[in-house]
Amino acid sequence: MKKFSNLPSDLVYESMLGFAAVHEQLVSVHMDPLYVTRKTPNPSKVALISGGGSGHEPLHTGFVGVGMLDAACPGQVFTSPTPNQMLAAAKAVGSEAGVLFIVKNYAGDVMNFQMAMDMMDVEFASILVNDDVSFEAAAHTAGRRGVAGTLVVEKMVGAAAERGSDLSSCKHLGDRVNACTASMGVAFTSCTVPEAGVPTFEIGPAEMEVGVGIHGEPGRRRTAVQPAAAIVKDLLQAILKDLNPKPGSEVLLHVNGFGGTPLMELYLLHHLAGEYLREQGLVPVRSLVGNYTTSLEMAGASLTVTLLDDELKSLWDAPVITPALRW
Repeated sequence: MKKFSNLPSDLVYESMLGFAAVHEQLVSVHMDPLYVTRKTPNPSKVALISGGGSGHEPLHTGFVGVGMLDAACPGQVFTSPTPNQMLAAAKAVGSEAGVLFIVKNYAGDVMNFQMAMDMMDVEFASILVNDDVSFEAAAHTAGRRGVAGTLVVEKMVGAAAERGSDLSSCKHLGDRVNACTASMGVAFTSCTVPEAGVPTFEIGPAEMEVGVGIHGEPGRRRTAVQPAAAIVKDLLQAILKDLNPKPGSEVLLHVNGFGGTPLMELYLLHHLAGEYLREQGLVPVRSLVGNYTTSLEMAGASLTVTLLDDELKSLWDAPVITPALRW
């Protein structure tokens, strides 16, 4: 294993010290328990809190800031944060407007967030993100996994909360965005969890894993590596089957890298995916390309499609200032 690391057990802690120094004008990093908040919380709005295992950066800590999250809780690599972290974050940013938790659908995340919510003393609600169409259920989830569509939910609900929407409205919006968002990914290599020191799975040099999860979980099937156009068609067929969009629908197309794929290839995927969507009678009107929901150094990418209306376009376009996103 070749990684920039001292003790693998210290990697998340030491990384967060660097994150705190680089982004000190935007966020505050609290080390014990570990959580990240906006530099200047807004006590008059609904507070949005998310979190999950480290190794997916910039999700979630990179999305703390104006227009998105109020706080995020990073766990150890691919491990859910503890209820203690979530409760501390909620106490730091919560207000009379309430707290909204955004939770990816993994068993550990769901359980630990629920334990934190059971100890809350302010009004709260939660959104469960389950945009991955690869599987309806798997051993590590309580149903479909939450993957790159989590960013879309956090961005749109964050914009609504910034505009003053109440807790019930933000909860309803998040559920609606989740329902009209679908994702699927493919991996060419595994990733290596630092404390494990070996790849999560073995894969041949001419093979790819279709429908892989963001922790390196197995996908739908393993096949020979295909040309990019064939990969895009395979992923989008599954996504569009799930969404069942009406002809002429406007969509957001998000091409997400898993950490080890260069931007040149991600832009190629966007070009091919846009062509395919237009062939199917859909209209891509918003785009996001880059490494946003990663899996350490795994080579691969996912496609996410969100059906848009005028309200969702307006929320997507709203200003945001976070360590990883600014527009």
